[in-house]
Amino acid sequence: MRKKLLDSLDKILMITIILSVLIFILYPFISVFITSLMENGRIDLSYFSFVKDEAYLIKNSITTGIYSTILSTLFSIMIAVYFYISTDRVKKIITAILMLTIISPPFVTSLSYIRLFGRRGFITYGLLGLSISPYGQLGIVLMQSLGFTSMNAILLMGYLKQIDKTLIESARSLGAKTTDIIKDIILPLMKPSITVVMLLSFIRSLADFSTPRIIGGAFNVLATEAYLSIIAKGDIRRAATISVILFIPAIIVFILYMTKFQSLAMSQHGTNSGEGVSIKREGYLYNLMKIGAIFFLVWILIQYASIIMSAFTDIYKGKMYFTLNHFRESKINVLDTFPRTIFVALIAGIASSVIGLILEYYGFIRNYKSMKIIDFIATMPYIVPGTFFGIGYILAFNKPPLELTGTLLIVILNVTFRQLPFASKVGYSTLTQINRDTINSVKDLGGHDCHVIKDIILPLSKSGLYISFVNGFTSTMTTIGSIIFLIYPKQKLATMVMFDVIESGKYGVGSVIAFLIILVCLMVNGLYYLLLSRKEKKKDVSYSIGLN
Repeated sequence: MRKKLLDSLDKILMITIILSVLIFILYPFISVFITSLMENGRIDLSYFSFVKDEAYLIKNSITTGIYSTILSTLFSIMIAVYFYISTDRVKKIITAILMLTIISPPFVTSLSYIRLFGRRGFITYGLLGLSISPYGQLGIVLMQSLGFTSMNAILLMGYLKQIDKTLIESARSLGAKTTDIIKDIILPLMKPSITVVMLLSFIRSLADFSTPRIIGGAFNVLATEAYLSIIAKGDIRRAATISVILFIPAIIVFILYMTKFQSLAMSQHGTNSGEGVSIKREGYLYNLMKIGAIFFLVWILIQYASIIMSAFTDIYKGKMYFTLNHFRESKINVLDTFPRTIFVALIAGIASSVIGLILEYYGFIRNYKSMKIIDFIATMPYIVPGTFFGIGYILAFNKPPLELTGTLLIVILNVTFRQLPFASKVGYSTLTQINRDTINSVKDLGGHDCHVIKDIILPLSKSGLYISFVNGFTSTMTTIGSIIFLIYPKQKLATMVMFDVIESGKYGVGSVIAFLIILVCLMVNGLYYLLLSRKEKKKDVSYSIGLN
């Protein structure tokens, strides 16, 4: 009787995971395609005619994507190489600065750009006495490049750690100088990873609507047109059509990314880490990398300093003065939205990490073939722009039996399944480290699969669950693309309010909200690293006791 109950619970859990992925990921995807391609039950491609009529939108999106990709990739290469050759102390500083940008709202660079280079910017007007417009394609490219460089650099830094240090040591023993090592060993080995970050940067640029919306001015791109099609024109089919057009290069880039990613994994040089390698910090190429990296890192610090300054200062008759008026003005918005935002982020972080882990358990540990397909479907939110996923939820859940529009639940579901691709990959990585003999021993002693989940999988996956939770929480706190169409005025989250006040020109209030979002994310990430460091210390103590 007990075994039958446990079997039933196991089946219910697996079916729940499968249905949740099909309903909350696949169904919205299908809804977008049906809306864009069909009218009254028949295929109708008339809405795609705007591709010809407004071809400038495609041109603007592609050119902006190319420029942003080139600039962000160059900076990320400089940072990664400088990081690889630097001392441990410098590496910690670089990591801290880059992590700061990851836990910030995606359009915070646009806010700082306006505050620094706007008509009343700290630099253009305050220092140079100029009153110039910061808007247009140049501003978009610069801000997207700043936003993309940090993640690109972290990916490249992670790859460089896998380089076999004996390659470097062999070159040094043969008399190779630092310039030669960078040019002939490090950069050639980085080519696959550079290709990956270029592909990711390009697709992120195509999907970005907040940066062009805030500082694009009259310069429009496909992503902002999809946003305006709903917000300004109320034409959801046009928005769905634009989303499908954006999906085409996204899926192509994703396929190329997966191909390159596999070749990247195969090209890694065993288990010999590049950490601890000693390279002389000299030569023109090293100095070039150092100058470029320091320029970017200082620029990031100036950017965040300007946001903090904007939150606590104002300008009157050309003079800057300290004030808390921005905090007072934002008090209503903060008290109304931050508790809701933190609640949604907590639920999304917990739910996505657990679902991702259980999904990979059935696919990897239990090896169900059908779960491989479900796992691929779970990856789909990673492929598409956030607006695509948001539009899909509007179309899929606006009528019975799942009429969720206008509720906070639709927002929670959207951000939860939006973060599922990351959670599932972390879950897979965690499960690969669990010894199969441990699982088999539980089964041999009469334990049920439910006992395996409760007593083996969950306890041994705490680290992976923490990572997934922190990522899910931070991403939800800083997201806007996938939820901008789902939130009703009385249910706004912090990033939505920040977006609105920046659009209305209240940059001081926007700076306060950005500052508070960053502060909350820093606290959560700091707590995670504190727990992690304590865990490592306990391991070290246990190890030393064992030796004694």
